[in-house]
Amino acid sequence: MFMQASYSLALREVTRFLRQKNRVIGAMATPVLFWFLLGSGVGRSLVAPGFRERTDYLTYFFPGIVLLIILFTAIFSTVSVIEDRREGFLQGVLVAPDGRSAILFGKLIGGTMLAVFQAIVVVLLAPYSDYHPDARVLFYLLAIIAVLAVGLTALGFLIAWPMDSTQGFHALINLFFVPLWFLSGALFPPAGAAEWIRVLMRFNPLSYGHDALAGLLATRPGMPLPVDLSHDFSIVCATTLLLVMACALQVSRRS
Repeated sequence: MFMQASYSLALREVTRFLRQKNRVIGAMATPVLFWFLLGSGVGRSLVAPGFRERTDYLTYFFPGIVLLIILFTAIFSTVSVIEDRREGFLQGVLVAPDGRSAILFGKLIGGTMLAVFQAIVVVLLAPYSDYHPDARVLFYLLAIIAVLAVGLTALGFLIAWPMDSTQGFHALINLFFVPLWFLSGALFPPAGAAEWIRVLMRFNPLSYGHDALAGLLATRPGMPLPVDLSHDFSIVCATTLLLVMACALQVSRRS
């Protein structure tokens, strides 16, 4: 009963997303356009630390865009919590047995499915950034994308659950999500940043997600996997688990 309810709510999120064509276009086209324009604008102006030659910014920026796709999906999928509350749908589910847990896991599963689908579609553009992932790398990319999607959707849910205003939600999203992405290494390498920025990036869990994505995408066929992959993956998994537990605790409160 619980799994069926969660699956139904997750399917509702996917169906709602696919029926809103403008939302599909915005979620997919905006990050890709951002990547192409900013990457082309910076061009080969970036000098990566430890390298004498200039780095093509389209190549450097690509893992950050995959991360941004997941971030956008988390925002779009969890704002429906506020909309469902205003429409009365949420109250109807809450009175059902296991309604609170079903809402949480339904939203997490739905958001994760959407994020994984969109991110994988963008990963197919990797050859245009001089990345050529093979089947082995794609498997690990799928795993890290899925864990990141669960964690970011859980963070969005954590913010959206107590709120009743979509405007307030987006204001808090700009306060939390955008700095997290900026300080993940998506826009600039940490080695060239100020010391206090490097400290913030070191404590930002998204930095490890970005490092894992960048390391995997840079792995050519026949090359060994990145040395730090297990370290990055474990930090992302631990953070995701903590966020899901925080969501479960918040949903269980009868306020």
